[in-house]
Amino acid sequence: MIDLTTSPDVYLHREFVDFRKSINGLSMIVEANLQLSPFSTALFVFCNRRRDKLKVLYWDKTGFCLWYKRLEKAKFKWPKKHEQNAIHLTTEQFNWLLRGFDISQFKPHPSLEFTIAG
Repeated sequence: MIDLTTSPDVYLHREFVDFRKSINGLSMIVEANLQLSPFSTALFVFCNRRRDKLKVLYWDKTGFCLWYKRLEKAKFKWPKKHEQNAIHLTTEQFNWLLRGFDISQFKPHPSLEFTIAG
C-alpha cells in the first residue's frame, strides 16, 4: 500500500514508457535511466504516450508493488520540458498530478525559517 503520510521521495520518469513493461522492465528503467535504486523507499512514476495511464513502482521491503491508474476521459499533465530524466516531486505535487493539475504551474510559498536573536 502506498503510504504518502511518510513523505516518500517521488520520482517521475520524464519520457513516456511502453506500458507492456511490468515490474522487471520498469525497475531496469529506474536503474539504467534514472540511476536510482528501485529498492529504495521512493515511488517511481511512469506515464504512457497518450498520457491517460500511470504506473507507480515501489519496494515495500517484502517485494515490489505496481500501482496502476487509468483516466477515462482526461489526460495527465505530464512535464515535457525538463532537463533531467528523473523529476523529483513532493508528495503534495504527486497528489496534484493525480488530481489533474499541472505540477509545473503550482509553486507553494517558500518555506521560511527564523531564529531568535539573542
